[in-house]
Amino acid sequence: MAKFLPDASIDGMLNWLQLRITGISVCSTQPTTYAEATSTYKLADKNGLTSTYLTLGNGDTSGRKVTMAANSAITIDTTGTAAHVSWWGSSGSTLLLVTTCTTQALTTGNTVNIPAHDFEIRDVA
Repeated sequence: MAKFLPDASIDGMLNWLQLRITGISVCSTQPTTYAEATSTYKLADKNGLTSTYLTLGNGDTSGRKVTMAANSAITIDTTGTAAHVSWWGSSGSTLLLVTTCTTQALTTGNTVNIPAHDFEIRDVA
């Protein structure tokens, strides 16, 4: 028997992210909580993000994806090695998503650019 999940169902999951996003941070270690993403492991962050920073669309392979717009010239607060990027929402102190990034040494007082990147939910198989 074939499996099927309508795009609207996947979009519902991705809309959950879109409705809650308020910030993004570059972290030295994979955060598992809001506090770790916004304080403990944070090297640089950008507040004030809204749903306009995220775009829903067809997945590259199948299913659907949400794409984060590029964020440029984010001030580095703490010297360290970037390893992860996290999305979070300040309402409810919620860690929304964590992904890896190209490892890069960051120095306090400089800036970092986070290129556009996406999260994809593939169709059921």
